[in-house]
Amino acid sequence: MLLDWYDKHRRTLPWRALPGEAADPYRVWLSEVMLQQTTVATVRPRFEAWVARWPTVASLAAADEAEVMAAWAGLGYYARARNLVRAAQAIAADHGGRLPDTEAALRALPGLGDYTAAAVAAIAFGRRAVVVDANVERVVSRLFRAAGKPAVRASADAVTPDTRAGDFAQAMMDLGSAICSPKRPKCLLCPLAGECAAHAARDEEAFPVKPAKKVRPVRFGTIFWLEREVSDTPTAVRTEPVEVRARGATLATRPSTSSGRTGGGVGAESSPSSSVRPEPVEALPSSSEGKGSPSTSSVRTEGGKREVLLIRRPAKGLLGGMRALPTGPWIETQPGLADPPAAADWALLNHAVTQGFTHFTLELALAVARWGAHSAHADGEWWPVDDLASAGLPTVFAKAAEAIGRTRCG
Repeated sequence: MLLDWYDKHRRTLPWRALPGEAADPYRVWLSEVMLQQTTVATVRPRFEAWVARWPTVASLAAADEAEVMAAWAGLGYYARARNLVRAAQAIAADHGGRLPDTEAALRALPGLGDYTAAAVAAIAFGRRAVVVDANVERVVSRLFRAAGKPAVRASADAVTPDTRAGDFAQAMMDLGSAICSPKRPKCLLCPLAGECAAHAARDEEAFPVKPAKKVRPVRFGTIFWLEREVSDTPTAVRTEPVEVRARGATLATRPSTSSGRTGGGVGAESSPSSSVRPEPVEALPSSSEGKGSPSTSSVRTEGGKREVLLIRRPAKGLLGGMRALPTGPWIETQPGLADPPAAADWALLNHAVTQGFTHFTLELALAVARWGAHSAHADGEWWPVDDLASAGLPTVFAKAAEAIGRTRCG
């Protein structure tokens, strides 16, 4: 009954094989990872761009991890992108470039847990596997009035067929997405309504039973927006080495030219023995010019190109290895201007951005300043403000750039 409904109403998705076609295991795997806690509408264009750039397991295995991480920006936990590369490398090295076709072998790959392994085994290879995502959980919990994940999984196992297991899993997903919605399910259109225990009891929205949400602690920090203006004509700048204090790293200036995107960052005197003092930093002035997109119109200056300092976050930890705006510590109290990337005339804006992570909520104040030198350091880079969208900033830093744009132009 459900498969008959699916044959008539299945969604057309870029990662889903058409009737009569064989599924592409790479596309199935990639889509399942992208769709974790992310909507189909968000994933669809990102998936198409991804497979245009890395169309095969081999191309992903050979990809630069930093480029992959940048392409993942806005799709959720960055560990997933890192594990995609590692799993692709393992597939290339240990499986002849082909995804293994059993749940057990798939679970042995980096980043593939029980759900992803089951989904790939069923959808890509037709293996009987119990696939339970949020949509399937909702359908099954209502069908059997099953409370709790163990009961839902046992019920899903009981109805999963031996044949067309992949189509069955996708049918359950489509049913949950289109009809068995969290609020106001369209029970009159549901092919399983006559068998649904929750529908019979008229308590569909009571399922699935959710545990009480835990209150997430709040941490505070500060994002530092350090901007400079460079002339359109590249200008060579010579500097002596200058150590600067930055969170988790020692940075040193080096000669650079300023044209477009440039490697390096800022030098700020950190000890009496420093041989060169950087040029002064001045606070960014308010301006109402530049009414373009918020992320590219933060502060308008006269002439030249505007660049903002970006850093690469430490490889381990939250948002590890990602390009980002500098921040101070993330702690239980507001740190103010603690631990900036350079000595500057920092001004705190009357605005903050928030971002929810799994175990805590992060609230970040915004501080701005202008840098008047063409100094550089190895662990940072000056990025054109007008091209900031291409930097692949994590969502929280993209939010900060947009907020700074709105604040300075308002």
